[in-house]
Amino acid sequence: MRVKTLHPWTLTPREAIALQRKLAAQVSVENQVETVRYVAGADIATFKDSPQAYAGVVVMSFPGLQIVEEKGLELNLSFPYIPGLLSFRESPLLLKVFEKLEHEPDLILVDGQGIAHPRRFGIACHLGLFLDKPTIGCAKSRLFGHHKESLPERGSSVPLYDNDKDVIGVVLRTKDRTNPLFISVGHQTDLPTAIHYTLACCQGYRLPEPTRQAHLFVGKISKVARGGKAKEPMDEAMSEQLNLPDR
Repeated sequence: MRVKTLHPWTLTPREAIALQRKLAAQVSVENQVETVRYVAGADIATFKDSPQAYAGVVVMSFPGLQIVEEKGLELNLSFPYIPGLLSFRESPLLLKVFEKLEHEPDLILVDGQGIAHPRRFGIACHLGLFLDKPTIGCAKSRLFGHHKESLPERGSSVPLYDNDKDVIGVVLRTKDRTNPLFISVGHQTDLPTAIHYTLACCQGYRLPEPTRQAHLFVGKISKVARGGKAKEPMDEAMSEQLNLPDR
């Protein structure tokens, strides 16, 4: 899969923030999703005791949601952990995985933020620009914005607002009486389309199947690479109890 060259990754945090503000203007919030044959999920696993990270992408058929390709790799992280800048820490690894794909996805679901971000430029936006593909941010926790409580039934949602009361995403219930997801546009899509495909990719779990399978996949490859020392991937109940940082 082709990856565009937008900028180098050797940046200071100050430079990264300035770049986010610049690149946010290039993000398209107009829907360009047409026929979806393949949908991909991307995730990454890191560990406190090591600079190593394990990135994975799973490509699935749509609407059947059968796995057609899994690719992953292990690399060292080169950017520090800073909330709001996790894309600069993780995107270089994920992009190397996308380059290895033989099946080019028509739509990409990312475990992280899209425009629901202080500078309207989360990891889903960043990947969308590099890949020139429609992307959706499917975050497990809120990074930015405020919202009302949503109804407990699957499919219910409430708007996610920024401080200026602009809608930057939705808080979407993807499973009855389960913690919601924070859905936002990444690139080349709009919010109704993002909601539609997120729900269409959920098969009885809180997480959409592409990102759920990507999470399971990176858990497996990290365990093998670390000689069985890595923890097993979290099950649904455990992951919902943790307030994990989102990209």
